[in-house]
Amino acid sequence: SIIGIIKLSGIISSESRLGSKSGLNLNDTSDSLTKAFTTKNIRAVILLINSPGGSPVQSALIANRIRELSKENNIPVYSFIEDLAASGGYWLSCAADKIYAMESSIIGSIGVITSGFGAVEAIKKVGIERRVYSQGKNKGLLDPFLPEKKEDIQQIITIQKDLHNQFISWVKKRRGKRLKGTDEELFNAGIWSGLKSKELGLIDGIGDYYTIMKNIFGDNIKYKDFTKKTSWLKQRFLTRNNSHNINLVNDVINLIEEKIIWSKFGL
Repeated sequence: SIIGIIKLSGIISSESRLGSKSGLNLNDTSDSLTKAFTTKNIRAVILLINSPGGSPVQSALIANRIRELSKENNIPVYSFIEDLAASGGYWLSCAADKIYAMESSIIGSIGVITSGFGAVEAIKKVGIERRVYSQGKNKGLLDPFLPEKKEDIQQIITIQKDLHNQFISWVKKRRGKRLKGTDEELFNAGIWSGLKSKELGLIDGIGDYYTIMKNIFGDNIKYKDFTKKTSWLKQRFLTRNNSHNINLVNDVINLIEEKIIWSKFGL
């Protein structure tokens, strides 16, 4: 019997980021997921989760694909949270039939955030005049070089509430009566340790996948990693290409943003 492994590690985003191991999206994971669920003698598929979240769209796309493949092939799915499953990372975890974590894993952040910057005063000080010409009053929504508008903020808040409700519905659908906390406690974007998460019903148990899988399927099992791997040649090409790329500044900014996201959880 074979247990398939898929590692879902990094920030969830629509595109892979050059120079980074991050960038979980359906396009990059679809083939690996399909192979994992359709390989002969597969008894179950393990998702190794280590993600601070990211795109809600890609989170939903990946999770939905996992559920479809699981149902089509009648293969159970188990999530094992490593250091972190926050926000979209927990969304992915809920694609499994059972969720496990370590005692000190960080879990939760069931919420939605939008961030940006404002440079209105900065451009005034350097004598720059912002000129915008558009059709449609919302076309300049939250322009960082223009003063904030109340109606712009309200639009963002409305979208956030909608996304948050979708997240809550997904968690309730997947976890059902296993959830022990109140809505106010569970869905306020709080984070908890693995131990506390088990008390709240966000996960099913504490343990590593070797031990848990052995207890469920016995000793006579083998593991096969289906995670997509970047070839040595491609890694060298990306590294070499990045060092002379005109988008180097954007790549550096992306890496800084990723560091900030991970550091929010002490990682």
